[in-house]
Amino acid sequence: MAPQTFTQMPSNSELSVELSRTLKQMASLLTTLTPYDGYFPLLENQVHVARSATLSSQQHCLLALPSICIVPQGAKHVSVMQAGVEYTEDASTMVVYAAEVPLDYKIMQASPEEPYFCLMLPLNKDRLIELIPRVFPNGVPKTDKASSVYVKGNDQRVMKACVRLLELIVEQEYVNLLVPLAIDEILIRLLKSSVGPAIAQLGVVDSHAQKVSKAITWLKDHYAQPIKMEQLATLSGMSVSSFHTHFKSITSMSPLQYQKTVRLQHARHLIRSQSMDVSRAAFEVGYASSSQFSREYSRAFGVSPSRDMQPF
Repeated sequence: MAPQTFTQMPSNSELSVELSRTLKQMASLLTTLTPYDGYFPLLENQVHVARSATLSSQQHCLLALPSICIVPQGAKHVSVMQAGVEYTEDASTMVVYAAEVPLDYKIMQASPEEPYFCLMLPLNKDRLIELIPRVFPNGVPKTDKASSVYVKGNDQRVMKACVRLLELIVEQEYVNLLVPLAIDEILIRLLKSSVGPAIAQLGVVDSHAQKVSKAITWLKDHYAQPIKMEQLATLSGMSVSSFHTHFKSITSMSPLQYQKTVRLQHARHLIRSQSMDVSRAAFEVGYASSSQFSREYSRAFGVSPSRDMQPF
């Protein structure tokens, strides 16, 4: 299964001279804003950046939030856990996450001279709700099957808007006034692009995307609790069969698979960062059987939880 893709993705060698120049500007600005490896919330809930000068020695996992992700330099391989969805984020692509999805990723291209950068712009649903009627005055066009991940070729106009956004943050002048306008430009250009009608579903009241997002939020916040499909369907305002169909269409996995994936991600965090023993971690995330937990953990991450506890 693959994420929805729009337009032919050029390889890095096929990027236009102008786009390559713009991406280098972005990388230069990000070097200024992120002087060392790590995660940088440059503006809370608005602009975040990840930087790494080294390749990944192993897979990392995270729960991606609805956002626009741009990698102007370097590259990483990404897979949606339990869903069989794989793709590459690099200078030739722009990736839009339309739902909270559990990801595995591995940085495949990075060096001290040219670090990997990922610029992340969270999708603010309230702002989308305000912009959508102006971008689509005659209503949002109908779209095909919804997805949690949209991959499209990089857009020179969007990249230039990102450069202007980063320049405002570097200059630190009228940031609170001008940055929201720069982000609006990026959102408007995104909505006017080939992925626009699909992304707009996040801001359309009672759309399937909005309904499923309610269930996703509940699963994320209550991952250790047993789930009842009827309860999630009622929360989403759909019948059980309709809910199951649209949930899988958007996230590429069933609600039970989604819950299991979130449980395993949290368990891995407990085991690695807190050195929690396997049985306790299994119980903390909702497993009644530590042996079942170990089997599913090994299947998901390619290593047993007991081995994952060892220093790496």
